[in-house]
Amino acid sequence: MQEEAILFERRGPVAVLTLNRPETRNALSGEDMFSAFETLFARLNDDATVRAAVLTGAGSAFCSGGNIAEMRSRSGMFAGSAAEITERYRQGIQRIPRAFQKLQVPIVAAVNGAAIGAGCDLASMCDIRIASRSARFAESFVKVGIVPGDGGCWLLPRIVGPSRAAELALTGDTIDAAEAERIGLVSRVVEPEALMDEALALAQRIAANPPQVLRWTKQLLRQAQTGTLDEALEQAGRLQGLAHHTADHAEAVAAFFEKRAPVFGKNLGEGGA
Repeated sequence: MQEEAILFERRGPVAVLTLNRPETRNALSGEDMFSAFETLFARLNDDATVRAAVLTGAGSAFCSGGNIAEMRSRSGMFAGSAAEITERYRQGIQRIPRAFQKLQVPIVAAVNGAAIGAGCDLASMCDIRIASRSARFAESFVKVGIVPGDGGCWLLPRIVGPSRAAELALTGDTIDAAEAERIGLVSRVVEPEALMDEALALAQRIAANPPQVLRWTKQLLRQAQTGTLDEALEQAGRLQGLAHHTADHAEAVAAFFEKRAPVFGKNLGEGGA
């Protein structure tokens, strides 16, 4: 029996997702991988007790991108005519960025090793990235004669700016974790043995805040990538009106005046491990 493409674990209000194809260095291929993102993200969206998530990879790599062996054999998603490949991308790997776009829960990438090609883009789909000192990043599609087919040319400029994104995408160069931190691709670099502890600690700090407000704040951050200031203000005002009428807002204000730690989501319960 084949193991799950993505492992799921609960750490209180934090969900830990682990890409589980170490034999392919967690290559993004196969219906089981594509559907796992959709299924798990829908599960997170539907569970109000999940306040944050962490995504990492099993084995030595975070994600090696597309399956090069399938490219060589022109099999799997790389088989057929140009039109057929276009449709396979639409029905295959492009479902992953679309699933991320629908994800309401803040998600942290714990980049434990190589994040190459679509793996670099996968890390870029997360809200925050923390890297092991041994991590490597490359927008390396040009090196194998293809373009970023999973949204990398949309994602990277929004993180590192147009010039840096162009340099990465047009050279295909590999950069180390220190350079990734310097250009803003990752928020911080930590020793390999500390990576998951750091990522979980960050996720727990996020999860300490009101669950619905976290989702609304992420929604505003996502809208800001493409919307105008007027649109952002309109949406912020609407969500602010709702926020002021939540039990968690009342609890936060009460805790402030009572000089105690607030307890949010009292009516939600908490998920177990």
